[in-house]
Amino acid sequence: MSEPFLELVDISKNYPGVVALDHVDLSVSRGEVIALIGENGAGKSTLMRVLGGVVEPSGGLLRVDGVERSSLTVAEAIKAGIAFVHQELNLFDNLDVAGNVFIGREPVYGGPLRLIDRKQLHARVRPLLERLGADFGPDAPLAELSLAQHQLVEIMKALSLDARLVIMDEPTSSLTLTETDRLMRVIAALKADGVSVIFITHRLNEVVQCADRAVVLRDGHVVGSLRRDELAPAAMIRLMIGRDLKSLYVPPAAPPGASVLDIDGAVTSTYPDRAVSLSVRRGEILGLAGLVGSGRTELARAIFGVDPLQAGAIRLDGEAIRVASPRAAIDHGIYLIPEDRKGCGLLLDVSIAENISLPDLASYLRFFLVNTARETANARTQRERLKIRAPDVGTTVGSLSGGNQQKVVLAKWLSMRPKVLIFDEPTRGVDVGAKQEIYDMLRRLTDAGVAILMISSDMEEVIGVSDRIAVMHEGAISGFLDRSQFSEHNVLQLAVGHAVE
Repeated sequence: MSEPFLELVDISKNYPGVVALDHVDLSVSRGEVIALIGENGAGKSTLMRVLGGVVEPSGGLLRVDGVERSSLTVAEAIKAGIAFVHQELNLFDNLDVAGNVFIGREPVYGGPLRLIDRKQLHARVRPLLERLGADFGPDAPLAELSLAQHQLVEIMKALSLDARLVIMDEPTSSLTLTETDRLMRVIAALKADGVSVIFITHRLNEVVQCADRAVVLRDGHVVGSLRRDELAPAAMIRLMIGRDLKSLYVPPAAPPGASVLDIDGAVTSTYPDRAVSLSVRRGEILGLAGLVGSGRTELARAIFGVDPLQAGAIRLDGEAIRVASPRAAIDHGIYLIPEDRKGCGLLLDVSIAENISLPDLASYLRFFLVNTARETANARTQRERLKIRAPDVGTTVGSLSGGNQQKVVLAKWLSMRPKVLIFDEPTRGVDVGAKQEIYDMLRRLTDAGVAILMISSDMEEVIGVSDRIAVMHEGAISGFLDRSQFSEHNVLQLAVGHAVE
């Protein structure tokens, strides 16, 4: 391996009462792909913020091209060729693709007006679009693109900086399998060009696929490093959480009961000429698989009353119900944990207790005022039940890790005795330890009689957790699989519209 382009030596970062990083060493060679892995809260994001100049370390030093520094500013990091692809996308819906990629760096005409040269701007973006194999143009309005396409635009922003080191924070969390494969090819091309990559992900199969080395953080410490020939999911998990994880699938305590939720001929506005019919039984986890854009999230939104059904019927315990709004769904005991938990599932600037009580606020009122003692007591019960890691239930939700935020979304529904829970991407951006806790909770819920519809793009998750799988293709169910039929091949066959042989 060549001389390191970057070295972090004995880096520490202390916050009041918290040691976020504790004497961390990390080196990155030119053209090396490093996977940085660890549970949420392990210190990955803090370490990257130190590297990007956003956070000043409490101790240690950085070497860039052999030059020692006590810290970097954001401008110095950019000048050194360090570029970020953030998990939380920093894009503007009111601009087109080219405007987002070169925001603040637009080519302009000369003269006093300094107008943006749109022709040159689009010309600069086209090679990046071709490099990523994007299916949209430089003038495409960002507001009309999917979440997966937004992720590709964020990657193009980093590549446009002629970066020497690209840091990718969960870059595949919103990508399809095809787009993920394309990104793996982009990473390989960057490596071949001598560009280094730090790849942060919870998807360990991607680490095996692209990394030269994996560095594992736990509780602010580097607890180990694995070479290319040592990269195996079991070895990575053991270092990340200090123990082996059990198999994903846990059989139900009893066979599924009668159907709780029946969807008959449901039609959404996204696919007005296709209809969906499915049933979820009491005590069952029905996995809903399919490619991004197959209509899974649109179906979930319609069942929960966010979007109107164009046609079809919903039955609960055999009786037809009308779900014209989320409030109506909640009143029937149908609850949704949305794909975008930060945008749709939580109020980030208020406390855990306030988030948990919000959908059932009337139950906490006393003489038109919230009974804060009861609200706090219930929140503490849910915090213990779900192992929400926070100093107390007065902690602001925005300060929690992704896994703990997901548990808060779940906690507010568990306080209300659900009949049907719809999980849309339940563990997106959640570390492996928190994933296992969520899976265990799903099984405990079904054993208590709850019917669960779980939408997931994670193949390992949908196969490893579901009792049955329904697969969608272009707005309709293309087939159902029992556990004896579970395989990646069968799921993908149905996802692209082919019958299982």
